[in-house]
Amino acid sequence: MPRKPTEAAAAREIVLDGQAVAYRLRRSRRRTIGLAVDHRGLTVGAPTQARIGDIETLIRQHGAWVLDKLATWRERPPPPQLTARHGDTLQVFGEPLTLALRPATRNGWHIEGATLHLAVNVAVDPEKVLKIALREHARQVFANRLAHHAPRLGVTPPPLRLSSARTRWGSCSARGGIALNWRLVFLPLAIVDYVVCHELAHLREMNHSPRFWSVVEQLCPDWRAQRHALRELGRHLPQL
Repeated sequence: MPRKPTEAAAAREIVLDGQAVAYRLRRSRRRTIGLAVDHRGLTVGAPTQARIGDIETLIRQHGAWVLDKLATWRERPPPPQLTARHGDTLQVFGEPLTLALRPATRNGWHIEGATLHLAVNVAVDPEKVLKIALREHARQVFANRLAHHAPRLGVTPPPLRLSSARTRWGSCSARGGIALNWRLVFLPLAIVDYVVCHELAHLREMNHSPRFWSVVEQLCPDWRAQRHALRELGRHLPQL
């Protein structure tokens, strides 16, 4: 998805059908006001110059939808917390990896077979070392997938940046750089390939027109199934 500069989200509150609803307002150079609800609550994306009155009028117009989505999220079990304990098993790119922790003076990691070895300084939280390992492993795999798919489109592998965005899996800048969410490390490789192909397609079509989806299909024929899987599985990723 084309990347747009954004400002930090501001916390606000609105009353819908007698209920106080907190929301985060995130302004950017977008053209329209958009609403999204996830495990964190309501997020509103708005153009930089949009007036608060207009923003909240639109929220009220969709108040029933907002309240319904918030209720649905409250009923879902919370996503699991990421822990780093010796013997734990994580799904990494669709394959199980067992954690093996050992004390060390310097933090480090390496993967050997189906085991992720973590060297952890006693003064450091193991979860921090695990997160570093997963991010670095994600970067390696993402670079590999870009190097695989870019030539199929007739382009050189673009610059890669890791993202920690909560609601966006990837983005493509006007300069041709691609950002991929490192939390894709928790999803099967076929889904990662879909996201990679999606962002590479923006190097040809910086939009979501039928021509864009034609490029995506050229690279990833089963993109519809993978997009659906991403939406379903992406809701249940470990929280950090």
